[in-house]
Amino acid sequence: MRSMAEPLLDRARRAGRRLRVNGEPRAHYVVCGQDPLAYWVVRAMLAAETQAGRLRITLIVPERQRSPGPDGRDLPGIEVIPADRLDEATFRRAGLAGAAGLALLHQDDVGNMQAALCAQEVEPRLRLVVRMFNTGLANGVRQIFPDSSVLSDASMAAPAFVAAALGEVAPTHFRHGGRTLYVARRDDVRPSEIVCGVADTRDSQQDLVLPADDEDADVVLAEAVGRPAGTELAARRLVRARRRRRPVAMFLGAVRGFATRKIGIAVFVLLAVIAALGGLYGRADHVPWAEGLYLTMVTTLSGQDPNTDKGGVVQAMQVLLNLAGVALIPLITAVVVDGVVRARLALHAGRNFIERSGHVVVVGLGNIGTRVMAQLNDFGVEVVAIDSNADARGAGLARRLGVPLVVGDAAQEETLRAASVATCQALVVVSTDDGANLRAALNGRTVNDQLRVVLRLFDGDFAERVQRAFGIGTSRSVSYLAAPSFAAALLDRAVIATIPVGRHALLVTEVAVAAGSRLDGRTLASVGRPGSVRLLAHARVGQRLDWSPDRRMMVSAGDRLTVMARRAGLNSLLREVAPPEPEPPAQTGPPVPREADE
Repeated sequence: MRSMAEPLLDRARRAGRRLRVNGEPRAHYVVCGQDPLAYWVVRAMLAAETQAGRLRITLIVPERQRSPGPDGRDLPGIEVIPADRLDEATFRRAGLAGAAGLALLHQDDVGNMQAALCAQEVEPRLRLVVRMFNTGLANGVRQIFPDSSVLSDASMAAPAFVAAALGEVAPTHFRHGGRTLYVARRDDVRPSEIVCGVADTRDSQQDLVLPADDEDADVVLAEAVGRPAGTELAARRLVRARRRRRPVAMFLGAVRGFATRKIGIAVFVLLAVIAALGGLYGRADHVPWAEGLYLTMVTTLSGQDPNTDKGGVVQAMQVLLNLAGVALIPLITAVVVDGVVRARLALHAGRNFIERSGHVVVVGLGNIGTRVMAQLNDFGVEVVAIDSNADARGAGLARRLGVPLVVGDAAQEETLRAASVATCQALVVVSTDDGANLRAALNGRTVNDQLRVVLRLFDGDFAERVQRAFGIGTSRSVSYLAAPSFAAALLDRAVIATIPVGRHALLVTEVAVAAGSRLDGRTLASVGRPGSVRLLAHARVGQRLDWSPDRRMMVSAGDRLTVMARRAGLNSLLREVAPPEPEPPAQTGPPVPREADE
């Protein structure tokens, strides 16, 4: 009983910090950041306001800098504090003293740490959520700030990009109720392993999430029984296919990449002439083909002693072969020199001129691009990276992993061809500029009209228009995928898992039914809603989860419901399981007149 009570006591202590300061009736949360992650986190908190109680949200943004994507300062109902420094003065101006929580969402690990130390001076009992790329610092942060969560949006979203590049569903794994569950395609799992349907993704223009009939879903939630997930299977198939064609592809690529096209044509034409002359020479001299080949090579490369006793045709062949040999030696020298010069230029410019096939091209080595490159490399998939900056965040890791880095503008067709986009498995475009990402994706389709493109776009509406206009349906928003986890951590809620499906994010969470709530006394069948909420498991107070509950069972106060839902559906469900709001006390005396200045 103590182990079950401790989390409740911890939550009660944290709730105690939410006592309102100076009569403020709302819990106060401060969010620091100006990029799309801050925007989506604030939106998620505003959507959760109805069941979390009224919230006061303060957003601290740089005074002059503005995000090129969605910006949180455009959202209604929040207080915006412009400040270029996150110091104690800024936090006091934002009312951090007495606040319930603080989210530091800037893309600067050291800057976030400094801001956290300043915030602790203002409010020592603060609930802290920190965004960090280097998750290795998480243990150090938790030692300094016991009530904190360190999250990486890149780590959360990278598996979805990797899976999309390999043509698979995002490899979401989580453990709950004694089971390890993961998302997979229906064809990759046994029927007995399926827990429920997740989505129907067979329509390239639209993903139908949480369909009414589980049999309509080709993406399912399954129980892990020791078999590899779909992403790992796809990576293994890709590696095996590349190994089968690798020797021939490497030879042809080396031949194509060693010299220019004109020199290569000249060499092959001259070799063809030598072969024809050798055949005629052997036939005129009436010698076997092996001896004729020997005489041809010797005559071409070193000349042959003159012999006036031979016929005129043979002598003419000797002279022509000697001339061909004179032309061949300079051409061989030109090929060697040209290959060495091209290799040195490629090394200096960071370009990769060796033709490749079956690889994955990753554009942009920022936070997310570096994670995607590393995970693909871990799967054994060959990767070629493109970035306009030779000193990008992931450039050092690319060199250590042996990943070729093409330095240039991915929106230029020349840069894409240098990365062998025409023969690659997929193009993953994850830079921070929506316009540049779209240009790179469209140019990639120009080079290869059958190319699988995985596109990162911050603006959801823009992504939908791109999908309809250009047929690029595999688009991801890192901020959109990660925001629910950040918002839940800040509000001190438990989100078990976030499942990305196309442009949607499904949340797996457990909710408790309060006494007197709208759901108290209704059947379990009323919990689920097609396209919105799916009931996974049910448990009575003090009992284990039942993964196959009777839908006719009545819901009682204290029951725990494990559900998978879209954001709007979860918000609606939380309103139904929340306790009823107390009625305002009746007024016993005459109304107090307001003062004029009030």
